[in-house]
Amino acid sequence: MRDDPRDPRLPTSPGFWRSPLRGPRFTSVLGLALLAGITVLFVTGLLSYAAYNPNLSPVNDKTPDKGILGFYLFTWPTDPHWLYRLNQGLHVTLGITLIPVLLAKLWSVVPRLFTLPPARSLAHALERVSLLLLVGGGLFQFVTGVLNVQLDYVFPGSFYPLHFYGAWVFFAAFVAHALLKTPTALRNLRRLREEKDDLVSPRPAEPTVSRRGALWFVGGGSLLLFVTTVGQNLGGPLRRTALLAPHGGGDPGSGPNGFQINKTAAYAGIGTAETAEDAWRLVVTGRTGTVRLSRAQLAELPLCSSALPIACVEGWSTPDQWWRGVRLRDLAALVGYEDDPPDVFVESLQRHGAFRKAALRANQVADPRSLLALYVNGEELSPDHGHPARIIVPAAPGVLNTKWVARMTFGDL
Repeated sequence: MRDDPRDPRLPTSPGFWRSPLRGPRFTSVLGLALLAGITVLFVTGLLSYAAYNPNLSPVNDKTPDKGILGFYLFTWPTDPHWLYRLNQGLHVTLGITLIPVLLAKLWSVVPRLFTLPPARSLAHALERVSLLLLVGGGLFQFVTGVLNVQLDYVFPGSFYPLHFYGAWVFFAAFVAHALLKTPTALRNLRRLREEKDDLVSPRPAEPTVSRRGALWFVGGGSLLLFVTTVGQNLGGPLRRTALLAPHGGGDPGSGPNGFQINKTAAYAGIGTAETAEDAWRLVVTGRTGTVRLSRAQLAELPLCSSALPIACVEGWSTPDQWWRGVRLRDLAALVGYEDDPPDVFVESLQRHGAFRKAALRANQVADPRSLLALYVNGEELSPDHGHPARIIVPAAPGVLNTKWVARMTFGDL
């Protein structure tokens, strides 16, 4: 009968799935690769979230209802200065590299999604639930992550809470599934001969490639994605190999300001009427009151230099650029914080969009490499790089290095 679940024409029948590649060892190899890779992805994702210092100020916290999920948060350090660049580059590059492995793993176990009855025991029911959450959560996390890297925000809502909460749901299902399946996977790899299980077709088709060849194919796909992604984080000539990664929001051109741009002045609505010498003033507020400084007055203060990269959540980063400007701790001293620079709330001329306001912790303000930069690589900042002045802080996400700074308020936040 056509409604018989054992009818080989229906996906509920083991005979429907005829690929000779499916089997416990093939699935186990992919599963163990994902076990290591997804664990690293989860840890680097949590660290990326911590780098925003979400407990510091509501403007930095894009997931205000996180509750106990923020239990691990800590003050993000400024050393080493390339910390966020390494963490986010690893997170994004590894995530893209694992896509072929994830798809191959899902393909290898798809017959189990259709097996009947849905639950043969409590343990089997738990396994099926974890599998559904794992598949759905995995696809959701990888798809939204890739869309964010490509700057395609076609999904409803903000990327930050969607990816954050999705990561916890996915990883909880991942851990439950790993606890249930890892012992079996290790046994499958240790056996010299593969045993039959529900993934092995009872009537396999003629093979066109061996299982080893299929694994090499999956590995080759991952290698190709790695090569066409990793250049966005390494910089230099290798950036041209990052075909699948964003190169920023505009052409930076050449010269001292010729490095990657995410948000252009035109995109942010910043015009020369606001940034001209006679119009722009930096407003600094603190313990002893408010100071207003023109760019010329800032340039007369003691200037310092720092070699720091810019690293963005999308995974791209620049090599170290030479920035020159006024130390944040010296600006704090102007308004009464000579020895104990506090947190600072930074506001941009930008009127719309995320992170037009940002907060920095006291340890970031106190670091002598943290600057309100006026120059980069020996030249004045270009409009797209934040002229008249921008923040640059070691190890901070790019969005916290506010451009077109208009106001700085020092004090405990």
